[in-house]
Amino acid sequence: MKNRASVVALTKMATGIQGFDEITNGGLPCGRTTLVMGGAGCGKTVFALQALVNGARRSKEAGLFVAFEESAAQIIANAATFGWDLPKLVKNKLFFLDARLSPEVVKSGEFDLIGMLTLLEAKAEELGAKRIVFDGIDVLLGLLDDPVAERREMYRIRDWLAQTGLTGIITQKVSGTEVNHRYNFMQFMVDCVVTLRHQVVDGSAFRNLRVVKYRGSGFAGDEFPITLTSEGMQLTNRGPTELEYKVTDERISTGLPRLDVMLRGGYHRGSNVLISGAPGTAKSTLCGLFAAAACERGERTLYVSFDEGAAQIVRNLRSVGIHLGRHQKSRLLDIYSTRTRGPNVEDQFGELRAKVRAHNPRCLVIDPLSALSTKLAHVASADAAQQFLDYLKGAGITVVNTSLMDGLNTDEATATGISTIADTWIHVSYVVQDGERNRALTIVKSRGTGHSNQVRELTLSNDGVSLTDVFIAQGKVLMGVARWEREQEEQAAKKRSQVATELKRLHLQLAQAEAVARLQVVQTEIEARNAEIAVAALATGQASKLRVTGRAVMRRMRHADEEVGVANKRLRAKTGGSPRHDKVRGD
Repeated sequence: MKNRASVVALTKMATGIQGFDEITNGGLPCGRTTLVMGGAGCGKTVFALQALVNGARRSKEAGLFVAFEESAAQIIANAATFGWDLPKLVKNKLFFLDARLSPEVVKSGEFDLIGMLTLLEAKAEELGAKRIVFDGIDVLLGLLDDPVAERREMYRIRDWLAQTGLTGIITQKVSGTEVNHRYNFMQFMVDCVVTLRHQVVDGSAFRNLRVVKYRGSGFAGDEFPITLTSEGMQLTNRGPTELEYKVTDERISTGLPRLDVMLRGGYHRGSNVLISGAPGTAKSTLCGLFAAAACERGERTLYVSFDEGAAQIVRNLRSVGIHLGRHQKSRLLDIYSTRTRGPNVEDQFGELRAKVRAHNPRCLVIDPLSALSTKLAHVASADAAQQFLDYLKGAGITVVNTSLMDGLNTDEATATGISTIADTWIHVSYVVQDGERNRALTIVKSRGTGHSNQVRELTLSNDGVSLTDVFIAQGKVLMGVARWEREQEEQAAKKRSQVATELKRLHLQLAQAEAVARLQVVQTEIEARNAEIAVAALATGQASKLRVTGRAVMRRMRHADEEVGVANKRLRAKTGGSPRHDKVRGD
């Protein structure tokens, strides 16, 4: 019985292309063949060459590049804009073979692919190559112009790759969005199929990548936007389906103390803040306050503006007491101003990612993010804003975005659709009342914290920005002149009440003084009467005492016999005689 071939687990070769290795769970199938298809200008050659270069630079793996359409010199020159330094790699890690064929040679029957493969095999052994690219295979197939010969040569290449163990990438040009059915067999022959698409919508170019087939491996089959940057091709991956990032209870100031109080301490660190409102409602001013407060804490801050230049932003904010110039000089603050460029905003978000990586901020302002809202109609850019904000949240960056909204409506949808993923939503609006326009601020939501539900008047002056206390009269919130008039009326009424109270107090004091005076008079009269009574009593007592004392004195002066007197009293008692009779008899 023949031994069954042992099952070898599928290994993968990392391409180093940002985003691609994530959606393929590791890269291209190692030791197998990948077909990269697409129209002109969609990035097929860049994809294949970048995978080869990254293997040489990062994994120290040598590679071969077979060019059927362009010369090797042209390819090396074109790649110079990416900063890969191909001439240096060519010396010991990369080998370029110019395989352009003359139609006359092919038609005369002198063409022999076996000889080219033999040469490539020897070079691969010499360099210890692990990867090889056949770029523009459609040119070869077109020259053969024979279905039988085309299949024979393609299967020859496939078998040769399997024999050498090289990881192969074959690029094929297709016309428009349809593949030439004559070459459909190639998609069944290879182990992995990647399609690139380049289209123009409303004058803006879009490039997209989709993995159509991957034998033995799972992959993300959606279409992903790609951009060509100074470092090569980048693919925007939507990230994992499960959102995971650090959260904290740390608060940072909004730059406006009274707004901090309304938010119970300020914004959460690493949160996403949306400030919405009509033009001129001070959205940029609130952003400036936040940026200035972050710099005062010593935190690096990036301010991205789609409306104004950096110098104009600094000047305008200085008029309300916000000074950003000194933070620019200290390099804590970087103000990046740009314009939107067509509906393909993915390119611009790629630039913003590069800015974020270069400045490494802890706080970021995007003013306004809604400037890109009219550019998001295409599927390639529909979720670009959300992907970018997810990237920032994963990096722990506190982001303040502004969005233009008309009127007072604050439904859970804005032009960019980011209000639903904003952790804190502040809305500023105009209140037109009594012939004037005033600014009002309210907090629509703030996840994870209590917050004020009051509408506050937002005032701007040379001295700075302030939130005025709520002023309610007759069930209405008053602002501006109406508020001032009402305050004047209340102050006047308060003064009148104070004067009336003071007058009443004085009247009461006068009445009290009069009562005290009357009481004093009565007390004086009482004291006089008491004195009179005392004098009278004293006089009466003294008179009685004098009479008694006088009789006694008189008896002593007359030498009266006390006993005779006593006998006389007794005799009078018996006889009932009067004292006068007694006195006569005695005489």
